[in-house]
Amino acid sequence: MKKALFLSLCLTLMAGIVSAQKIAIVDVAYLLDNMPEYQSAQQELDNVAEAWQQEIAVEQDKVKSMYNKYQAELVLLSDEMKKQKEDEIMEAEKQIRAMQRSKFGPEGELFQKRQSLVSPIQEKVYGVIQEYANERGYDVILDKGGSSGIIFTNDRYDKTDDILRAIKSL
Repeated sequence: MKKALFLSLCLTLMAGIVSAQKIAIVDVAYLLDNMPEYQSAQQELDNVAEAWQQEIAVEQDKVKSMYNKYQAELVLLSDEMKKQKEDEIMEAEKQIRAMQRSKFGPEGELFQKRQSLVSPIQEKVYGVIQEYANERGYDVILDKGGSSGIIFTNDRYDKTDDILRAIKSL
């Protein structure tokens, strides 16, 4: 009985606290998609990634050619020469994997380039959102485009267009 009374009291207090908060919803992905500098940065990243993919594809074709040549000469090669050719092919494949990691890995060049191009734009957006929240007295602003787990929002809380106008006015 005491637990139920305590739980009821806690829920009542929490409901009062939550109802006193001013909340807004913003779609950060939508904001970024409507910023020319973000689109330009994204296009540059896509171009760089495509060039690197092509470079890797050329190297993979070379290895495939090495393997096909090895297969064709297999009956003519001594055991020692077979081992040497296999080692060469394996080393070339290893170099390709290293290249892929250095370009596209978690700490690779693409990640670093993305950080240098996109982070300043994201910081600008978050700065405008924070300023917007402070000026209008919002307690919480949630990103409906992110992985925040929002399933439903009332459109009256969506302030994405207000933030976009504020960004464009800079």
